[in-house]
Amino acid sequence: MTAIKHALQRDIFTPNDERLLSIVNVCKAGKKKKNCFLCATVTTERPVQVNVVKVKKSDKGDFYKRQIAWALRDLAVVDAKDAIKENPEFDLHFEKIYKWVASSTAEKNAFISCIWKLNQRYLRKKIDFVNVSSQLLEESVPSGENQSVTGGDEEAVDEYQELNAREEQDIEIMMEGCEYAISNAEAFAEKLSRELQVLDGANIQSIMASEKQVNILMKLLDEALKEVDQIELKLSSYEEMLQSVKEQMDQISESNHLIHLSNTNNVKLLSEIEFLVNHMDLAKGHIKALQEGDLASSRGIEACTNAADALLQCMNVALHPGHDMLHAVKQQQQRFSDLREQFARRLASHLNNVFVQQGHDQSSTLAQHSIELTLPNHHPFHRDLLRYAKLMEWLKSTDYGKYEGLTKNYMDYLSRLYEREIKDFFEVAKIKMTGTTKESKKFGLHGSSGKLTGSTSSLNKLSVQSSGSRRSQSSSLLDMGNMSASDLDVADRTKFDKIFEQVLSELEPLCLAEQDFISKFFKLQQHQNIPGTMTEAEELDGGISSRQYNPGLLQSISSEKDMIRQMMIKIFRCIEPELNNLIALGDKIDSFNSLYMLVKMSHHVWTAQNVDPASFLSTTLGNVLVTVKRNFDKCISNQIRQMEEVKISKKSKVGILPFVAEFEEFAGLAESIFKNAERRGDLDKAYIKLIRGVFVNVEKVANESQKTPRDVVMMENFHHIFATLSRLKISCLEAEKKEAKQKYTDHLQSYVIYSLGQPLEKLNHFFEGVEARVAQGIREEEVSYQLAFNKQELRKVIKEYPGKEVKKGLDNLYKKVDKHLCEEENLLQVVWHSMQDEFIRQYKHFEGLIARCYPGSGVTMEFTIQDILDYCSSIAQSH
Repeated sequence: MTAIKHALQRDIFTPNDERLLSIVNVCKAGKKKKNCFLCATVTTERPVQVNVVKVKKSDKGDFYKRQIAWALRDLAVVDAKDAIKENPEFDLHFEKIYKWVASSTAEKNAFISCIWKLNQRYLRKKIDFVNVSSQLLEESVPSGENQSVTGGDEEAVDEYQELNAREEQDIEIMMEGCEYAISNAEAFAEKLSRELQVLDGANIQSIMASEKQVNILMKLLDEALKEVDQIELKLSSYEEMLQSVKEQMDQISESNHLIHLSNTNNVKLLSEIEFLVNHMDLAKGHIKALQEGDLASSRGIEACTNAADALLQCMNVALHPGHDMLHAVKQQQQRFSDLREQFARRLASHLNNVFVQQGHDQSSTLAQHSIELTLPNHHPFHRDLLRYAKLMEWLKSTDYGKYEGLTKNYMDYLSRLYEREIKDFFEVAKIKMTGTTKESKKFGLHGSSGKLTGSTSSLNKLSVQSSGSRRSQSSSLLDMGNMSASDLDVADRTKFDKIFEQVLSELEPLCLAEQDFISKFFKLQQHQNIPGTMTEAEELDGGISSRQYNPGLLQSISSEKDMIRQMMIKIFRCIEPELNNLIALGDKIDSFNSLYMLVKMSHHVWTAQNVDPASFLSTTLGNVLVTVKRNFDKCISNQIRQMEEVKISKKSKVGILPFVAEFEEFAGLAESIFKNAERRGDLDKAYIKLIRGVFVNVEKVANESQKTPRDVVMMENFHHIFATLSRLKISCLEAEKKEAKQKYTDHLQSYVIYSLGQPLEKLNHFFEGVEARVAQGIREEEVSYQLAFNKQELRKVIKEYPGKEVKKGLDNLYKKVDKHLCEEENLLQVVWHSMQDEFIRQYKHFEGLIARCYPGSGVTMEFTIQDILDYCSSIAQSH
């Protein structure tokens, strides 16, 4: 910018006798960016003229030209737009408003400051400055480029200055003396010169007269200096006297400081001693309780708990720096450590004995539970042990090794106890499921010496046997159709459902109570709503227990949570295999039991996950639910496979297919079981698979049928399916219900049309030929002129079907339909009524063709519609 300013001064303003004071690079607001320069200038000649000049770069060359100039006196308003925020826009109000945008706010501010100073210096008319910061409107010497406003114009100021008000007043007074009649300026000037000389002489005389006064003043000053010297001598003597006093006062002050320091140290020492005594002194009663306290009585346990807490407070006291180096403190800490170790050993030994005694006491109660399907109650044992909960917390914080040893011992003793109880419990459940002893032996169970024992190996084999080596989960649909009426009755299934529900109901409170006890006794945190990753069972459960993952919260409690889970797994390690064996047994007894088990297990998993989704019970039941769901899926797959493998007799009529009847039984049973169940979605998926399999295999069997017409097989079975779905009202099978109805209707119509072609076979062929001629383009009234279809031929064909023959044909047709249809579906009258309607429709069609193709011939059928109705009614009644 400096180079541009010098170039503009040299090329544009110096030739015009002007001085460039400030410059700003601008462009017009709101238009395309065409830069130019606004320059503030003053003339070098008197009187001074101040201008604002717009300079623009020439389009033809690399030089600048003067475009337009405004006199500063014509400027009315300067609008800076914003006095607070930086804004490069500003307006200049001349004869019209010019809106500019400066290249920078600093350039704009410098230019406006220069305009203000020129206005103050050269113009009587004051310009209005709007939205301009007050800092820019201070009359001070600017820096930078604008220094030329004052500095550059300094010579002009020195050469000519305006008169001030006092000077103007003196001149007016002087001229009043002459009555403003100054006709001779030289005489007037000479007079003024003389008066000035007189004033100068008076000034000189006044100066000379004041010299005497100065000498007198100097003498007085000399005397004052002498007095000051005397005062200084006195002050020095005083200072020497005070110095000795100061030394004595310093000695007294130092002595007082040492006394104060000694007192402070004594107070601090007393405070430290009191701190150690108050915080590191254990009462004798607490020491006696730790050494000899009775851990068997409630009062003794309370005393030991209070003593252990007091000991822990003494050991955990926050010592001040240096305390640990005191011999007494070291001795006390060692004494506390010995007491802690001694009491920890005594407590661990006592609790181990309690665990062992519990195992013996609980074993004695097993006999009375062996004949009932109930599990022993451990609440009294938990209640007794919870008295030691605070001591266990103390042991956990002071001696984790012994705490961990107690945890392992508890798991060992209790796992053996629970294993005996749970195995006996499941043996009772298996016996109750299979019923008699003979049946128990059949399923791999036996009793001896009044105590139930299970053939675990046979049950384990049972869970892995292939469907070919045992009764399959879903045996042949033909066989299952027979078994549903005899072996597998509703009572047996209801009994199994109740037993399975009781097993789960007994296990659930047992596991929850033990987990709650472990958490309280071993002081392990349980966060019931802590989220975790979804298990396989939760995924199968449709995301019921899915929750948002919170890694920060899980990290803070993961160790204690994992410890609870590991302890529960160790203690109840036999629950999951026993449940799997029980499920395998139930599946072997009746594959439809998987429906009951799926509903019950899903409900208990849902309940357990609502209580605590990360608990052992929730995880274990979830894993078992996976097995139950697989058995259910296998049951459905086996049913579909058996549908595909079904074979029909070639010598007897088909009737209702076995797998259609079996689907009806399955659907009825499933609807009663899954009413208001959480796993309804799994059943709906199974329904879709089964019904699709039924539809496909009904059509397959119909195509393979030799004895029974295909339409009859399709009609009867789809009618049965439609009736079943209508009765059960299964919402997910509404589309299949409509499809079954449509297939039934279509095949009923097809069978009726096909069957009615036989009683009037020749008549059918004749009129089919007539319709063929009409279709070829022969007019209907000209058909009678065709040799093969003239009136004589028509009469000949009609004579072959008198009323007696028609009735005979319909009777034979009724007998044939009766042979095709099965009795259990009871569709004979429906089919016969449809045939009657179709026969009447054909009759009306034949009469219409006769009226159109043989008009005026007088040829009519030898029987009427009323005859047809009478024939059909008579035939139906006779049979």
